[in-house]
Amino acid sequence: MDKNILDVIRNIEEDRLYALLGYAMIFCVVPLLFRKDSELAVFHGRQGLALFLVEMSGFTLSVIFPVLFRPFLIVFMVVSLWGMIGALRGVQARIPLVHRLAERLVL
Repeated sequence: MDKNILDVIRNIEEDRLYALLGYAMIFCVVPLLFRKDSELAVFHGRQGLALFLVEMSGFTLSVIFPVLFRPFLIVFMVVSLWGMIGALRGVQARIPLVHRLAERLVL
């Protein structure tokens, strides 16, 4: 195979891994800092950061009102998994509501 094609394939695989890190709680800033040139990694990094902020708010509220907000923690885990699957597939899967917040984040 041509060396350029192998480099492109390697970059795509690295972009997917960085995009995956976007949903790993505090590591959501890694793709935003180290893969600024990758549209996929930045998309998932922004969306992961927005989800992380929502998760932290939900966690704080679940400490204050455990009965009301603990079920949302399970929802957050499912949504994170959804984003991770999209990142591994190399797809910009827009998570409803979270994506809107991600678009409004000023970085």
